[in-house]
Amino acid sequence: MTWIVGYGSLIWRPAFPAVEAVPGVLHGWERRFWQGSPDHRGTPDAPGRVVTVVPNEAASIGVVAYRLPGEGRDAILEALDHREQAGYRLESVRVALVDGRRVEGALYAAAPGNPSWLGPAPLEAMSAHIAGSHGPSGSNLEYLVELDDALVRLGHPDPHVRALRDALPAFARTARA
Repeated sequence: MTWIVGYGSLIWRPAFPAVEAVPGVLHGWERRFWQGSPDHRGTPDAPGRVVTVVPNEAASIGVVAYRLPGEGRDAILEALDHREQAGYRLESVRVALVDGRRVEGALYAAAPGNPSWLGPAPLEAMSAHIAGSHGPSGSNLEYLVELDDALVRLGHPDPHVRALRDALPAFARTARA
């Protein structure tokens, strides 16, 4: 049985079939807009900012765990490897699902030192960067807004994501990308 753990766009746009999609909590990690996106929400010359997860023993985040079907599993994993190619690697994690189960899952995380790593920056600078970035998968602003909305619907709003949205330049706060 293979579980994929979504904490970013996989929450609101998984784009693959799953036998189950179950909300859960991932302990020991926090979500941060510290990864560059040269291929989806930006371009090689002007990468956007997307989320990754970084270890923090005191933190926990809302996620969605997807149990992959046996048939077609390899094709799904190959598509995910392509989608998460710009600096992400698979990590094995344990997720507490809302139904009481604890499952081992795989998530794509980007760590410092990868070629697309942007790292931390002042909140206003990250927010302005997001407001001005666009790539083949759409605007970076759309990514932020969709993620924030999905986390609220999930019942796990993320303070970092909300702070970035609240810090958006005035023109971007009213836009729906």
